[in-house]
Amino acid sequence: MEAFSRLSSMLLHALETREPTVDLLESFVNHWKSIANYYIKTTDASRPVRQTEIPWCLRQMLDILVYEEKQQMGETGACLEYLLQHKLLETLCTLGKAQYPPGMVQQVLLFFSKFLSQIQKPLLQLVNVYRPVQKLIGLCALPGSQTEVEEAQFLLVVCSRVKQDPPTLRNLLQIVDKSSARAPVFDQSHSDAQSSNHRTEPPPPPGQSDSSTSSRVQSESGLLWALLQLTSSARGPVALKAFEGLLLLSALQAEPSGEILCDETLLGELLAGRLLQLYSLLPMEDLDPGEVQSWPHKPWSSQFSCWSSDHMTNFFSWLDFLDHLMEEAPQIWMLDVLQPQLLHTCEQVVLVSTSILCVAVRFVRSRSLLDQLVHFLLRSNTLSPLLLQRCDHISDQVSFASLSLVDELLQKPHKDILDLLVLRFLQSRSYLSPQEDRWTESNEAHEDSNGLEEDPFFSESLLFSESELLLSPPPTPPLCSFSSAPLSGLGSAADVVNSFLCLVPVQVRSAQLFQEGGYESYVHDAHTQVTECRSVSLSWDWPLSLPAPSSGEGGDFFEGPLLKVLFDRLGRVLEQPYELNLKLTAVLSRLSSFSHPLLHEYLLNPYVHLSPCCRSLFSVLIRLMGELMQRIQHVPDLTAGLLNTRRDLLALNTTTTRLEHGTLLRGLVVLEEFCKELAAIAFVKLP
Repeated sequence: MEAFSRLSSMLLHALETREPTVDLLESFVNHWKSIANYYIKTTDASRPVRQTEIPWCLRQMLDILVYEEKQQMGETGACLEYLLQHKLLETLCTLGKAQYPPGMVQQVLLFFSKFLSQIQKPLLQLVNVYRPVQKLIGLCALPGSQTEVEEAQFLLVVCSRVKQDPPTLRNLLQIVDKSSARAPVFDQSHSDAQSSNHRTEPPPPPGQSDSSTSSRVQSESGLLWALLQLTSSARGPVALKAFEGLLLLSALQAEPSGEILCDETLLGELLAGRLLQLYSLLPMEDLDPGEVQSWPHKPWSSQFSCWSSDHMTNFFSWLDFLDHLMEEAPQIWMLDVLQPQLLHTCEQVVLVSTSILCVAVRFVRSRSLLDQLVHFLLRSNTLSPLLLQRCDHISDQVSFASLSLVDELLQKPHKDILDLLVLRFLQSRSYLSPQEDRWTESNEAHEDSNGLEEDPFFSESLLFSESELLLSPPPTPPLCSFSSAPLSGLGSAADVVNSFLCLVPVQVRSAQLFQEGGYESYVHDAHTQVTECRSVSLSWDWPLSLPAPSSGEGGDFFEGPLLKVLFDRLGRVLEQPYELNLKLTAVLSRLSSFSHPLLHEYLLNPYVHLSPCCRSLFSVLIRLMGELMQRIQHVPDLTAGLLNTRRDLLALNTTTTRLEHGTLLRGLVVLEEFCKELAAIAFVKLP
């Protein structure tokens, strides 16, 4: 008995849910027939549409569609199916174009706007929706239009739906995808028999495909052109919505479909043409140069609160809008797309996104975009430490990509990059030994230099006097103007050069075995790099002398996250892949090439007296040499191994044989060349 009652309840519930569906469809069809009967029975063509029942019928149809969608829970309802199968939108668009009865286009625009905004189902993918939308867009922004308000609202709704579903942009711009035209792809999720006839568009005729893909979208019609025309409307709300529509489309540049805007439309030409048009309206003969130079900056959106017919205001407002337009898409790309990928736990995602970001930094030229990138990468409490830590990632590929990103950043003309990465940590100079008398550093430095000659690991043949260095000038003369005066405690150019050259023990040097040059072979490249760094930092107003050291304890010194990972990596140069070592030394040599006094002292002064637990570039290299001397004891026939390693690196070996201790030997070669490179940089920079 209980089972029978439960079955009866289920049947009653099914009938209750089925009955409203039938009533909704019948009511929907009746409202549509009422509109059709008006055109059959009415003979008064001058009667305005507002005096008819057409607006009420359209509102009722829309309400039914919205209610039906809520009841169907994602399924296509019978009323929407009827609208699509019978092409009601096409018919409405035709009636609006005919303006019969008068004012019909306004009602059609209102219906389309509400239909697209209130129905949550993806609509612009359906051929029986986006084709009428295309036709209605063609009726917008025509000369003498009396429906600008409705047109602007309709276009903004269309842009919003495109922003939600970027691939539909191709449909609205009437651009045919060649690959999809050749081989249509049928989505199994849309194989419902009741609606398959309107879910996919058949391949276009060959003529249409050729004409659509062989040239860009026409500039005097379509969505972009209509939006651009409405931006010059005298009605503030109309122009504002047109601007907002353009901003929504510009944000698509962060999506794969954004290539359409750049490659297959005239968006850039249209925007630039509008700027030229506004510029041509400026009364050049009557303008006061002083007034123009002091023209106040106002955000482009402020013009809509108090509309101005002043040509100068309109020009600068459009210019500000273009600047904002160009910033909008990269900002959305960085925050909404790139940041989640950089914070991802998947190594492949991190590697690809970091590499893409590295190329983006290399290509950027706009100052505003560079400011955004610096703020995004270096001022984020979450992202900045993570990117620097990944320079010492467990994955060598991620480390290489992260070091490449740092290298690209150091080449950009932005003062905050070096300030945030390095200089703010060195400013206190708390790495100096507080007990050391700074005025006696120079004398003790010479004593240290003499001590090097007695070390059996170093060769007297590589110790040069200052006169010997200058008697054999390099191909490019040294830049003596990079430092106005010798830094306190810094020895002569010969002392510094000899200090770096003598770091590598005699028994592990291999350049002379291969008849390669000494440090002088790096002087030309060092001159070029120092010149580039100087030109980048020329306008940064760096001090010419060192600041006074702080009175704090040396143990409080922290070199910063970047120098920490660089020094840690440098200490493991004998264990790392060759390509990673090259990128690591490239970053360190670039930092050493900048002409800031703190970078001079911390990276290129071998005689600086460090506080306990502090380290500099030279001290890291000294510790590395001590480890090196222990590790080479286990390498048989070191000289032959180094010679074969250099041959392999230069691709001179005819046979590919796996070298024993190959990573160690390649690290030795990199280390020897890096010391010569630092010696060349010091020779070029020091007076």
